[in-house]
Amino acid sequence: MRSLSFEAREERRRQVVGLRRRGWTYEAIAEETGLSRTGVFNICQRHAQEGTPGPKDKQGGRKVGDCRSLSAEQEAEIRKLICDKTPDQLTMAFALWNRQAVRHLIVERYGVALTPQGVGKYLARWGFTPQKPIKRAYEQRPELVQAWLTDTYPQIAQRAKAEGAEIHWGDETGLRPDDVRGRSYAPAGKTSEIRVMNRREGLSVMSTVTNRGKVRWKVFEGAMNADILIEFMKRLIKDTGGKKVFLILDNLKVHHAKPDKAWLAEHATAIEVFYLPSYSPELNPDEMLNADLKAVVTSKATARAKGDLKRAKVSHLRRLQKSPARVMRYFQHGPVR
Repeated sequence: MRSLSFEAREERRRQVVGLRRRGWTYEAIAEETGLSRTGVFNICQRHAQEGTPGPKDKQGGRKVGDCRSLSAEQEAEIRKLICDKTPDQLTMAFALWNRQAVRHLIVERYGVALTPQGVGKYLARWGFTPQKPIKRAYEQRPELVQAWLTDTYPQIAQRAKAEGAEIHWGDETGLRPDDVRGRSYAPAGKTSEIRVMNRREGLSVMSTVTNRGKVRWKVFEGAMNADILIEFMKRLIKDTGGKKVFLILDNLKVHHAKPDKAWLAEHATAIEVFYLPSYSPELNPDEMLNADLKAVVTSKATARAKGDLKRAKVSHLRRLQKSPARVMRYFQHGPVR
């Protein structure tokens, strides 16, 4: 019986009770079911005393929460601190909430010294998993971010709807041919090598995305400047078929350059630019395109000749243009949703 699951034990007991009702002896039932005579007798006795619930297994083991080092109230407080604070905010010498940091917090608060394995079991029980944290600039002002989310952007969206405008989220990123990411399997103790070009061929891209899955982009060499941005905006308004463009950018210095402002003033009926709060890249869905692009291009074979990197980048951008559903998923990312 001990080797059976709860459901199988219950079924076996029902079998015993049924055979007994049909007049079988204890010995015959024991031989039929593979149980001992004493076991059969005990099952029948329980059924006679307790009725129908008798054959069911009773909950074994200690109750949930018994013999734990932390009380339910202490667990709730630790969970709240991990969710609401970072270790450095609690004057702890840790950057992230790893098991050692949580262990230190528990010792500091309650004087209970758990093993790292014990801390891991608590974290798993609470539903916490190790995750790559989202980087947020220390200089970011939360009140400005909140104002953007609750007031600024809803007003932009309302205006876009009223004026029939198309909202584009824009950003720039760069790639190098020696930028190779990821891991490679190799025999233990023999780290694999990858040969990259020592001559760096820096290549940048300016792109925009919309929540309908539209992607527009321009690949260029070197750093972003006002002339490149103006050229991109010219193409953007030409591409929209007469619709006004609401372009949302970050606060890169070149985005506020005097030539940009002068050009925008001349084309105010065709395009208008808005700016995200400072140090808030996590609010821009075009950052998801940048991450997507880098993940794909850097996993390919490294560039061996001039133009290889550009071909790889353009190939993936064209693929994204033909995959609006993939681009629309960028807008489901937590901070921008």
